[in-house]
Amino acid sequence: MTTEEDVARHYSHGALERAILDALKTAGKDVDRLDPADLSGADEFHLGWLAATIDLANDLAISPGMKLLDVGAGIGGPARYFAEHHGCTVVGVDVTDEYVSVATSLTGRCGLADLVSFRQASALSLPFEDASFDRATLIHVGMNIGDKAGAFREVHRILKKGGVFGVYDIMNVSGEDLPYPMPWADTLETSFVEAPATYRNLLTKAGLMIVTEKNRRQMALTLGREMRENAAKNGAPPLSLHTLMGPATPQRLGNVMAALAAGSIAPIQMLARKI
Repeated sequence: MTTEEDVARHYSHGALERAILDALKTAGKDVDRLDPADLSGADEFHLGWLAATIDLANDLAISPGMKLLDVGAGIGGPARYFAEHHGCTVVGVDVTDEYVSVATSLTGRCGLADLVSFRQASALSLPFEDASFDRATLIHVGMNIGDKAGAFREVHRILKKGGVFGVYDIMNVSGEDLPYPMPWADTLETSFVEAPATYRNLLTKAGLMIVTEKNRRQMALTLGREMRENAAKNGAPPLSLHTLMGPATPQRLGNVMAALAAGSIAPIQMLARKI
């Protein structure tokens, strides 16, 4: 089994769409006519959650008419946000077939199928023509990509000249070993958490000039604490990351938040422009 197949297996649920729809029904939602906000409990699978997606979109200066590629789109939360709030056309790719299927279905239920589409593909072999996108994003996906140099070269290829690549990944800022399981991997075999310096070096070598860098550790810590306090007071919401990760959720989230609090890791956003 290849690394990508192992990664896809890690994220596969088996009955994810049914689990999401059942949770939405429990919350009193009309699953045939969803608002994208109805899905925010589960479709922002990254530290900082929706707030981080909003900030990334603003920093990317996305505008109507642009075409954006979301590499590792998951079940489509950021892609739907970009299209709904900024009027761009979004294509999302992911190695996990089930994620692609669920993302497509949920996007249709949100009435956004005319702006957002998804397909199964590898970040190392993007099925798109050269210079065909204005923007690209990689949101908490690089931790599963061993060959980041290859992925960054592919993003450089599909971006138009002057196009911007937004990377928002968990990075190792201490050099310390991390505890497992994590949300993105159960073991080291499919985990490739690198230092910010590695990202800077590989982006630059791919022909992408870094224009900004932001450490969002404090945002993630603050929002994580608020979410835990709210859950303790009001109970867990019907739809949450537990819906995606199942029984392993407490240990996986506990490990990542402990590493974040200890300063071992940080969610870091880098914007890089194609030269």
